[in-house]
Amino acid sequence: MVDLPRCFDPIQLSRPRGAHRYDAFSPKLNRRLTFYGRSAFEAWLMIESDPGVRTFCERPGVMTVDGHRCIVDFWLSFVDHEGLVLLSDRTPATDRLQNYPDFDSDSFIVRHIGVAERAAARVWIGNWQRMLPVLVSARGLVTPSLLNAIERFVATPQPLLSVEREFSTGDPVLVRAAAFELLHLGRVQAIELHTESLSLLTRFATAQAAS
Repeated sequence: MVDLPRCFDPIQLSRPRGAHRYDAFSPKLNRRLTFYGRSAFEAWLMIESDPGVRTFCERPGVMTVDGHRCIVDFWLSFVDHEGLVLLSDRTPATDRLQNYPDFDSDSFIVRHIGVAERAAARVWIGNWQRMLPVLVSARGLVTPSLLNAIERFVATPQPLLSVEREFSTGDPVLVRAAAFELLHLGRVQAIELHTESLSLLTRFATAQAAS
């Protein structure tokens, strides 16, 4: 393996017949992404919401699995290692992909995300599907001072309603976006989002306060 970090260009695919297209914007990558199929879209939400993932690339290359070449769904970069993600519904690779990396599974931690794992994370995925548009719409507008102030405020766990009341001297949307950005960065936690839908009663807390 080469030294971290690395980057890749995503393989561009034609839309498979009958497949749903999902367009999204990644705050981690600061660019748009396109997925064909709900499984890839939901896997992206799981990756995007993981603060341990420094960066990633969708469809970075190919790999041989059980004797068949298929497209790798995601490459992930963490602080101290790289990983690959394969979905249960794999996309076969073609000869036209010869210029893309051919990954060796022995050199990477390979994570297989199947239907059961996505189903178990359904509430978390749904919450992030609601939160990311708020975060993206306020991109570049949330100040570091607001982030720091909210982080100090939730040193004692606070519901989102209290956070908004405390800091909504200006645009309340920016306060909510700041809370979501802190969660996205891993500076605060909202453990309830794994089991309950986002609401004004959802509690946000620093990692120390949540433990």
